[in-house]
Amino acid sequence: MSNDLPGEAVTRYDILGPLGTDYYAVFADIPASDREVWERARAFTVEVGDRMRAAWDAAEYPMDVAARFGDLDLLNDGVEHPRLTYFSPLAAGLVNMEISRGDGSLGTVLAVQGGLALRTLALFGSPAQQDRWLTAVARNEVPAAFALTEPDHGSDSVSLETSARRDGDGWVLRGAKKWIGNGAAGGITFVWARIDEPDTDNHGAVRCFLVEQNAAGYTGTVITGKASLRGIHQAHIALDDVRVGDDALLPGAKSFKDASTVLYATRSGVAWSALGHATACYEAALQYAQQRMQFGKPLAKFQMVQERLAHMLEDLTAMQLYCRRLADLETAGGLRPTQASLAKFHNTRAARRVAAIARDLLGGNGILLENGVMQHMADIEAIHTYEGTESVQALLLGRDITGMSAFA
Repeated sequence: MSNDLPGEAVTRYDILGPLGTDYYAVFADIPASDREVWERARAFTVEVGDRMRAAWDAAEYPMDVAARFGDLDLLNDGVEHPRLTYFSPLAAGLVNMEISRGDGSLGTVLAVQGGLALRTLALFGSPAQQDRWLTAVARNEVPAAFALTEPDHGSDSVSLETSARRDGDGWVLRGAKKWIGNGAAGGITFVWARIDEPDTDNHGAVRCFLVEQNAAGYTGTVITGKASLRGIHQAHIALDDVRVGDDALLPGAKSFKDASTVLYATRSGVAWSALGHATACYEAALQYAQQRMQFGKPLAKFQMVQERLAHMLEDLTAMQLYCRRLADLETAGGLRPTQASLAKFHNTRAARRVAAIARDLLGGNGILLENGVMQHMADIEAIHTYEGTESVQALLLGRDITGMSAFA
C-alpha cells in the first residue's frame, strides 16, 4: 500500500476486513487469481464463524457447513486432475491458512477431504473409481476419509496391521484404524491395508481400498472427550471381515511409499494451517492490547506488552517466509519431502509459542472462547501432532542431513 510508512505492518482492507498481517509483504505480489481464491476462503470463514464457534463448544460436526466447501469449490488443495479446478500451490496454501485462521476444525475438514482423500483418489484411483466418486468428493457431496493410522501404529504407521485377504473375486479386510476424520460420516473411506497372501510376491505389500462406510462389518465410532478440533469428528474404525470387490482396490497405490506421497503433500498444508492459527492469535492479541485499558492506559503502551507482540510477529513472519518459499519450490517442481517436513516442524512449534503468548497477554479473558485464542491454542495441539509428530519430523530431517537413519 503506497501510503504505508516504512516499517509498518502491511495489510489489505476490503469489505471483509484485513486479509492478514504481512509485515514483510510476503504476499503482496501474489497473482490476482490466487488472491481471489484467498478472498473466497475468507468470505466463507466470516459466513460460518459464529456457527463453528458454537459447534466447537458443543463438540458437534456441522456437515452442512462442511458441504459449503464444495459449493464454493475450495477443496482442491492443489490436486491436479482434468476434472478438478486447479489451485496453484500458493493458492492452495492461502486457502489452508485462511480457513485455519477462521476455524481449525474446518481446516481439518479441508485437510482430510481435500488433502488426503481427494488426493488419494486423484493420484491412485482407477478411471471407474474416479468416474463414480471424484466429483462427489471434490464437491463434498460424499464425505471421504483416509484411514492409515491404527490404535497401535501412529508414528510407525509403516507397521500397519490391517490386513486384506483375497477371497474369490474380492477381498476381506480385517483390522482397526484410529483418529480418522470423516471415518463415521456415512461416506467412503480409503483404507490402507497389508496384503495377506502367503507364498505370493504380493504378500506384505501395502495397498489401498475404497470402502463404503455402509459396508457390512465396517463400524465407525466417533471419538469423544476431545479437547482439540471439536468441530469435526474423528473415528475409531473396526473392520470385521469387510468384503469388497476387486474393483475396490486402487490400482495406482502399490506400496507404503504411495501413502507417504499423500502425506508429504499434506504436510505442507499443515505448515500453512499453523500459520493461519498463529495469525489469528497474534491479531487477537494485538487488538486486545490496543483496546484493553489497565492502570489508566492501553496495554499496548506497556513496554513488556510491546516486547511480547514483537516476539509474536517475529515467529509469524518467519512462518510466512517458510510457507511462501514452500509454494515457490513446489511451483518450480523442486520441493523435496524433507523441506515440507522442516516447514511443518518449524511452523507448528512457532504457532504454539505465539498462541501461548497471546493467551497470557489476554489474561483471564484469554480462556474465553469468544476471544478465539484458547480455541486456536487447543487446535494447534492437534496439528502439531498429525501428519507426523515433531519427533518424527526431526528424525526425517536428521536422516536427510546426516545420511544415517535413526529409525529402527
